[in-house]
Amino acid sequence: PSFGFLFDIDGVLVRGKTPIPAAKRAFQKLVNSQGQFLVPVVFVTNAGNCLRQKKADQLSHLLGVPISQDQVMMSHSPLRMFKRYHEKCVLVSGQGPLLDIAQDLGFCQPITIDTLREKRPLLDAVDHDRRPNILVSVDFCFKPFSVVLFGEPVRWETSLQLIIDVLLTSGYPGNPYGQENYPHIPVLACNMDLMWVAEAQSPRFGHGTFMVCLENIYKKITGKELKYEVLMGKPSRLTYQYAEHLIRAQALQRSWEQPILTLYAVGDNLMTDVYGANLWENELASAAAAHCKSVLVCTGVYNPHTEVPLDTRDSITETVFHGHRDFRFDPGLVEPDHIVPDVDAAVDLVFQLENFAP
Repeated sequence: PSFGFLFDIDGVLVRGKTPIPAAKRAFQKLVNSQGQFLVPVVFVTNAGNCLRQKKADQLSHLLGVPISQDQVMMSHSPLRMFKRYHEKCVLVSGQGPLLDIAQDLGFCQPITIDTLREKRPLLDAVDHDRRPNILVSVDFCFKPFSVVLFGEPVRWETSLQLIIDVLLTSGYPGNPYGQENYPHIPVLACNMDLMWVAEAQSPRFGHGTFMVCLENIYKKITGKELKYEVLMGKPSRLTYQYAEHLIRAQALQRSWEQPILTLYAVGDNLMTDVYGANLWENELASAAAAHCKSVLVCTGVYNPHTEVPLDTRDSITETVFHGHRDFRFDPGLVEPDHIVPDVDAAVDLVFQLENFAP
C-alpha cells in the first residue's frame, strides 16, 4: 500500500460505548484472514482519559480485529517528545488514571488536582459540603514547573480554581496572588474539542469548553491572555506529524517497501478532523513525505444541514466557529475533500481512489 488511514474514534467508530454498525463492516475489509492489517492504520483520538493499551483493547473488542497500542494515538501522546518537562514537578488535570498516564508519558513528578486539594484544603471553597470541618496544617512542599491539561475534569469548579491559583502564584498555591506573575508558568493542553458526540442526540461539552472557561476566568481576573506553551490533539500540526511518524513505523515493521504517499484522515468533526488534515496539507505536506486528504462522515458531530459562516463574528446562523481561540479561521480549512455517509463508505471510497484491491 502507498497510503494509510488516520481514523477518529468518537462519532466515526463508536457513539459513547456503542459501536457504529458500519465500523465492523469497514474493518473486516482492512484485515486479512489472519487479522493482519492490509494497510497502515492509526487511530487518532482527542480522548485523553486512559492509557493507549486500554483504548487498543476497547477497540479490539468493539471492532472484532486485533489492535495494538502502537496503532493508537491519544491526544496526549506527543507529550513523550517534551522531555524537558519530564523531570520537573507538573500539576495534571483531567480524569481517569492520571498518574499512570503521566508516568507512562515520561513525567517523573506528576501531582493531581485531587492531591493538591487534599494538601491545601482551604483552596476549594465552592462546595460547602466538601469544606473541611477541622483545618489541619499539612507540611507539603509543592512547586509545579508546569500545568498539563489532559482532558475535561469531573469537578470543574475545583480544577478551575486550583489551576488559577497555581498560575497566579507562580506555582505556590495558597500564597496571595501576585501581579508580577506574568507570563505565567507553562501550560500544556491536550484536546481542544469544544464538543464531542456520545449516545445523546446532541453533542456534549468537551475539553475545549473547559479551556474556554479557564481562559476567560484568567483574563477576567488579570486582564491578560492565558498563554499555552503547546496545544496538541487535533487539529494541531504536532498531532498530525506524530501520527505520520506512527504510520511510517507501522509500514517499516511490516517491511512494506512502497513509500506512503497519502494519508486519509477519516473523521466526523469539521473543526478538528477536517481542519487538521487541511492544515497539514496546506502548511506541512510540502515538507513532509505524505499528503493528507480529509474524509468526513455523517455519523457524529457533523450535520450536513448546517453551514459554516464565512465570518467568525457572524452568529446569526446556527453554526459559528467552534475551533480554539488560538487557531485562525479560514473557510478553506473546513472544506472536506470527500463527504460520505459512514466509515464503511469511507474505506470503500479510499480503496477506489487508490485502485487498491485487497
